[in-house]
Amino acid sequence: MSNSFVRRGGWWVVGQLLLLLAIAGLGMSCRATMNLHLGFSFGVVFLVTSAICGIPGALTLGRNLTPYPKPSANARFVQHGIYALIRHPLYTAVFCAAVGWSLVWQSWPALAASMALGLFFDAKARHEEGWLRQKFPEYAGYERCVRRFIPWIY
Repeated sequence: MSNSFVRRGGWWVVGQLLLLLAIAGLGMSCRATMNLHLGFSFGVVFLVTSAICGIPGALTLGRNLTPYPKPSANARFVQHGIYALIRHPLYTAVFCAAVGWSLVWQSWPALAASMALGLFFDAKARHEEGWLRQKFPEYAGYERCVRRFIPWIY
């Protein structure tokens, strides 16, 4: 592994990828025997929420978008668009997609892995925010005003 991979937080990316692969596999291979229309409907709601957070999040970041949690040397501080509502819309989007996938497939093991992904993203975001505070002194004020994953709640 390159030194840059480790310095930029590459192991967080590997962990995230492994969890997402587990969720995808469990969703398709460990389905419930009962077909619950309500679970499917909630899954679709989570998938739509994922798109509502993820698409504007990626578009707003533009060239700042990176798989690594540590911002690149030429990164700019983004706090407009969806970033005015939540600090990590892409993590919210991926989490919602994982939950939606699990519910659509009605896979309780995939849903449990999705909850683990949520805890993983919380830890990853906390780690990333340390780097963001170092790079952008104004980030501390932004943290006080904007919630991490859910507008006005968390």
